[in-house]
Amino acid sequence: MKKNYVLDTNVLIHTPYALASFEDNRIILPLAVIEELDGIKKAEGEKGRNARQAIRFLEQFRTEGNLLEGVKLPWGGELKIEINHIDVDLPAGFNPSSPDNRILKVCKGLMDKNEKVILVTKDMVVRIKAQIMGIPVEDFTTDQVPTDTESYAGRQEVYAPENLLAGFRKDGIPADKVYTVNEQGSPVPVDSVENEFFIIHSDVDRKTSLLGRKSGNNIIPLKYEKRNPFGVRPKNVGQKFIQEALLLPAAKIPLVIIKGPAGTAKTFYSLAVGLDKIVDHNGEEYRKILVCRPNAQFDEDIGFLPGSEKEKISPLMRPILDNLEILFGCQIAHKKSQTTEDIQTSISYLFDGGMIEAQAMNFMRGRSITGSWLIIDEAQNLTPRQVKGIITRVGEGTKVILVGDPAQIDNTLLDERSNGLSYAADRMKGSPLCAQITMFSEECERSELALDAGKRM
Repeated sequence: MKKNYVLDTNVLIHTPYALASFEDNRIILPLAVIEELDGIKKAEGEKGRNARQAIRFLEQFRTEGNLLEGVKLPWGGELKIEINHIDVDLPAGFNPSSPDNRILKVCKGLMDKNEKVILVTKDMVVRIKAQIMGIPVEDFTTDQVPTDTESYAGRQEVYAPENLLAGFRKDGIPADKVYTVNEQGSPVPVDSVENEFFIIHSDVDRKTSLLGRKSGNNIIPLKYEKRNPFGVRPKNVGQKFIQEALLLPAAKIPLVIIKGPAGTAKTFYSLAVGLDKIVDHNGEEYRKILVCRPNAQFDEDIGFLPGSEKEKISPLMRPILDNLEILFGCQIAHKKSQTTEDIQTSISYLFDGGMIEAQAMNFMRGRSITGSWLIIDEAQNLTPRQVKGIITRVGEGTKVILVGDPAQIDNTLLDERSNGLSYAADRMKGSPLCAQITMFSEECERSELALDAGKRM
């Protein structure tokens, strides 16, 4: 039996191509959805673009039939606009003119006709209201990825035969020779993917351990473990893995994804290696550092802020500047002839000279980015569509670093499983062009308080 999926407006705003996600079933759009799309279509940024794209899809299908009667979709199923059920009774206290409640009316009216109805919405309040009215409701999950317990961390802790470790630093070891141990103490084979990182313990003495990265059929030693980019020394294993992923050339690993809680030096290390490439090595590999830092309100608010683009986005870039101040502070601390007043001068020189550029997310559209060290900070506030748009803009010689914490999301239409950072991590797992690392809370190096709070709170 075919199902009737009633779509809320926010589903199309989040994913305009959602119309292709319901197989051979009927998609119903209440008139309230069409009116909301019309009201949003002129909005700035991603929201307005997605509304316009959804409207274009509807216009295409309108020319192929009558949407009030239902139009067959090319991938199967049917699309229909519903203008009836305006007189359906709502529970006491529900505003009948609210767009959300008008959508609920349509669902209830169809159910009263014994239709099998499922409301699809990303609005948690609407899901609560639907439950009150006895309407089956679901989140839109097509772009969702596995939960944290199932997600790819980019690293594993394993054992290997002692005799193989002797030649590890020269030749590496075969990936099929490492293993983990189950609760009974029996060896368990390890599934691994390209560019995954490993902590390898000797099966004779667990205190003996080596660090490596999977390349082809082997696990090879880290190439840059002893480096200190821009004077920064890795303080834990996770940072050593981050350093390796970042220092590998863009021709080999053009995409790096770093996830983890606050204080684990994700952004700090990304800037440190970028400065090492641009400043200490005179831009031999990259022309400039390009930094973007989205937030939930950025797209729609930036147009109304006064000043130039640089002035508009400067409040959003304050965390980036904080990290730069720390990095240059460490540099100046080793030069007794200089004072801390030189920090701002050094940072301003980089921005004024074009070596570092802060870019608004909505100005990224349509660009082809070459020869750049591109950091997308707080990438968990991107949609899957946005993160795809960024990665597919990358030209030759650019390295993209996606940084963020999927547990700290400000965008109301996203969650830990549907945000762009998690989406990219899931889809790029195993790619020979991507390295990933998830930092753990115990690797927080910001302060003892930050570490303790991360564990307790």
